[in-house]
Amino acid sequence: MNLAVISHKPCWPAPDSPSGYATDGGFPFQMRALSELFDSTTLVVPCLRVSRKDQGTPLEGHNLFVAPLELPSGAGLRRKLSLLPWLARNGPTLLREMRRADAVHTPIPGDIGTIGMLMAFALRKPLFVRHCGNWLVQTTWTERFWKWFMERFAGGRNVMLATGGLNEPPSRRNRNIRWIFSTSLTSEQIGRSGMPRQAVSLDAPRLITVCRQEPDKGTDLTIMSLPHLLAEFPGIRLDVIGNGSALKKWVALADSLGVTEHVVFHGGVVHSQVLEHLRGAEIFCFPTAASEGFPKAVLEALACGLPVITTPVSVLPLLIDTGCGFVIPERTPSAIAEAVRSLILNPELYRSMSVQAMETARQYSLEQWGAAIGHLLSAHWGELRSGDKS
Repeated sequence: MNLAVISHKPCWPAPDSPSGYATDGGFPFQMRALSELFDSTTLVVPCLRVSRKDQGTPLEGHNLFVAPLELPSGAGLRRKLSLLPWLARNGPTLLREMRRADAVHTPIPGDIGTIGMLMAFALRKPLFVRHCGNWLVQTTWTERFWKWFMERFAGGRNVMLATGGLNEPPSRRNRNIRWIFSTSLTSEQIGRSGMPRQAVSLDAPRLITVCRQEPDKGTDLTIMSLPHLLAEFPGIRLDVIGNGSALKKWVALADSLGVTEHVVFHGGVVHSQVLEHLRGAEIFCFPTAASEGFPKAVLEALACGLPVITTPVSVLPLLIDTGCGFVIPERTPSAIAEAVRSLILNPELYRSMSVQAMETARQYSLEQWGAAIGHLLSAHWGELRSGDKS
């Protein structure tokens, strides 16, 4: 079976990549795992014309190919207005690749994924939709449309998964929608990343946050927690990993609070460096208020043995309430500081949370992710790969 993946994920030329392209985040790891299920996989994605040297991860996998689209221009309303002429230019490529494919996968949210979802549905192709945002919260008309579409058409040849996890199904209206977790780590990587922690350094506690630096991710609250901790722990340090629209604002915030020497802004780094920074840290802070699905950075922190301080958003309580961190009741700097203080001053608690963090991460490998998806798809579509009777 040949699969076409229609996604908004920007990619760029990479001469050393087997497919000729690379990208960042968890996308390349998940596409590699997904490609192992099929005879061939074609990623139909927007591609930059110039490469980003020393950035990103090669797109590679079992008979994995890239069919480049133009990158839509602008953002927000400007991007929406540009989609019609964009579709006129790129529609033939989308149509060609979907007609060649035996089935179509469309990760959403995302405008290109949505276009691909509707086109594949119109072409009556077996459709695999994976909702990667916060399934539990819909605030915009597009979010409500995605949920309506999935609840209306899931079933038969249409396999639809919601990223997250609860003890009850995602939808009471359509029980064909299933939960799926998200990850970027193989079992081998999880095992290699694990570092049992004994105690936090009293002289120089190391906090870290890894995320897209946007206003609702909570990095500002973590920075604002430092003045609450400095008198007691003058050597404390926070590593901030990731780029985003709020990054300059966070730099100015650190300066205004007089904690610049305690915060290191690393910007965007490649995945291997993210894991390196996590292994060098002691506590992961993620007081998000964003519409999260299944934050892969949290899972990577757990795999490295880091207790996590976070908020009751989406799947996070399900992960952290296993005993590997704190879900703080109030999203405030003082609440973050109190949770940090508890971990620093209680080595036994810290040690037990570190062990449980690694145990939790082992349940969410790429192999388990691929196997779960493969089982569902084969149940609905039959044989996915020649010679595979599973």
